[in-house]
Amino acid sequence: MNQLINKIKTLVYSILFILMVVGCNSNKNKESIERTQNVLSAVIDSIDSEIKSGEYGMIDRFIIIRNEEILANFKYKQDYETIAKKYDTTNHQYNYDHPNWHPYYAQTDLHSLQSVTKSVNSILLGIALDLHSDYNLKTKVMSLFSDYPIDNEDERKNEITVEDLLTMRAGLHWNEVDYLDPSDDCVAMEASNDWIKYVLNKPIDTLPGTSFVYNSGASVLLGEIVRIISGKKVDEWAEEKLFKPLGITDYYWKKTPTGALDTEGGLYLKAEDLAKIGLLFLNGGKWKGKQVVPQKWVSSSISPIATNLYPGENDNTGYGYQWWVWDHSNGKTNIFGAQGYGGQYLTVAPDYNLIVLFNGWNIHKEPKKYSWAVMKDRIIPIFEKNR
Repeated sequence: MNQLINKIKTLVYSILFILMVVGCNSNKNKESIERTQNVLSAVIDSIDSEIKSGEYGMIDRFIIIRNEEILANFKYKQDYETIAKKYDTTNHQYNYDHPNWHPYYAQTDLHSLQSVTKSVNSILLGIALDLHSDYNLKTKVMSLFSDYPIDNEDERKNEITVEDLLTMRAGLHWNEVDYLDPSDDCVAMEASNDWIKYVLNKPIDTLPGTSFVYNSGASVLLGEIVRIISGKKVDEWAEEKLFKPLGITDYYWKKTPTGALDTEGGLYLKAEDLAKIGLLFLNGGKWKGKQVVPQKWVSSSISPIATNLYPGENDNTGYGYQWWVWDHSNGKTNIFGAQGYGGQYLTVAPDYNLIVLFNGWNIHKEPKKYSWAVMKDRIIPIFEKNR
């Protein structure tokens, strides 16, 4: 009997000890969470203050989302009407200084996404390829554009694949550096009467699939490929397969002179709707339990398929299917996202279930601080330190 009593006592003491340890760990976890929240709040307040003082230049929106909870949501008022008066105010949709077109569309909350458009268009292509098995990543691009006369014939052009366009490795001779320079290929393309013809007639200077050269023309071709595969206009396909499932009802999309949608930089969305696209990719292509985008497409899109983008520079940036991979190690993506001219950044850190979004319009003057660095340099260190 005494032996049984001793065993019971030992068991009771063990349970009490375990409860005490669990309680201590629980308190420590609560303290850690509170400490992280306090530090994060202070950093967010600091960034907000620095934006208001002009250190980040012209910022329009700043949003942080973690675990699908909005932690920061700021909107800043800029006097673009007055600012524009210093520059060319000709009213046309590719005048980046006209306040009717940039950064907001016609005084609405729809903000120009610029090259973030490329990432959205890639989503549309991924859905189209998944639903139409006659086409795939290895489909030869030129076979889809046989109706276009080609001035610069080159057998190497026939080797360009859909995947080469997606990863900016088309091999076309393309100079895209300064969007305020009329000789820039993107600017010249936007000024031409037929964008697709402009791109297809660029000469080849490297073997397709080998070298990364940023090329908005490739994204124009991808937009036309979406139309060819889906059999619908790009905006119609977007509404049906992406916008409607995500509850995106308000948008504007520029058209090219031929009536095609500008899939390299012409989409305008509200910041909150752009954040939805970040959440969609953070959840592997699912939205409210429904698989909107194939999970495999999401995974490939945000993988560093193209690396060593800038030879000779100490830069770890990779590129997937029209999505940037800003930080990766051993093939694993740590930070990915979409970016556009003027300061459009949708930045995602999967390990922290974290999204940082900026809309801005820094096109004439370099800011003191860069919004693209906020995720890596200001936000992630908080969670690393308090793990």
